[in-house]
Amino acid sequence: MSMNLSWLEDFQALAATGNFSRAAEERHMTQPAFSRRIRALEEWLGSELFDRSSQPARLTPTGEWFRTAAQDLAARVARVPGEAKAVAEAHSTTLRFAATHALSFTFMPGWLRGLEAHTAVGPVTLVSDVFARCESLLLQSQVQFVLSHAHAMSSSELQSQDYPFVRIGTDVLVPVSAPDAEGRSRHPLTAATAVAPAQMLHYSEESGIGRILRDVHGAALDRWPAQSVVKAHLASVLRTMALDGRGMAWLPHTLIVDDLVSGRLVDAAPKEWRIEMDIRLYRDRHPLARAAEAFWTLVSVVKR
Repeated sequence: MSMNLSWLEDFQALAATGNFSRAAEERHMTQPAFSRRIRALEEWLGSELFDRSSQPARLTPTGEWFRTAAQDLAARVARVPGEAKAVAEAHSTTLRFAATHALSFTFMPGWLRGLEAHTAVGPVTLVSDVFARCESLLLQSQVQFVLSHAHAMSSSELQSQDYPFVRIGTDVLVPVSAPDAEGRSRHPLTAATAVAPAQMLHYSEESGIGRILRDVHGAALDRWPAQSVVKAHLASVLRTMALDGRGMAWLPHTLIVDDLVSGRLVDAAPKEWRIEMDIRLYRDRHPLARAAEAFWTLVSVVKR
């Protein structure tokens, strides 16, 4: 006969009260079925664990010894999945990233390609999402790295908890809109806005870029008459709306560089409304797999 691990929980339930009925109810089974499981455990050990001659039942000397043994076994079993995951993680060559949408398909491909000029970069898994979700994944250690925009005036949970990061690039938030027939901004943020409110394309609360914009220019923007015509959490969505002439939006230069060169989008506000941003790679605060630690070392040396 081999031992069933669930018998340990049966034993602990009965040892706590000495009452078979109450322990059976706690273990969600009938008392006869519960009693058979306790008897099976005793047969496996070759010794009685409970003195049934008294009510409540009392632990025998073997039972007292097994109480400690059962606790140790249960604790060891509970640690097994985590330890197995740690072993697998330590030998994994896969790099697990979360990156904001805009950087996922503008900055990240070229950045990785540049790193591959120095060494081979192993397999990569990527979650592309809004910053809040990316941040949450790193806080929960579900990814090893987060790639995002950042600004000194705009705090985040990763910054407040001092997560390690490397500044690997820069970007600029540029206020833009589609041009009018004369090539000027169709929706400018100028003195004329006081007469005709600006048509604004806003970021939703989940957007990391929107958070930066609010923290840096929020108070100033509140003083300008504006009409919100579209709200979205993706810069790519606001870019599409801006190209369609629906309003002005602050968009990352990495996302719209071709649009500016071609004239599909033009500046919609004076230069002082632009926002210089970092592009940062954050990492988990816990030790990483060897491949991930080697990657972090490489990134720390090879900065843009």
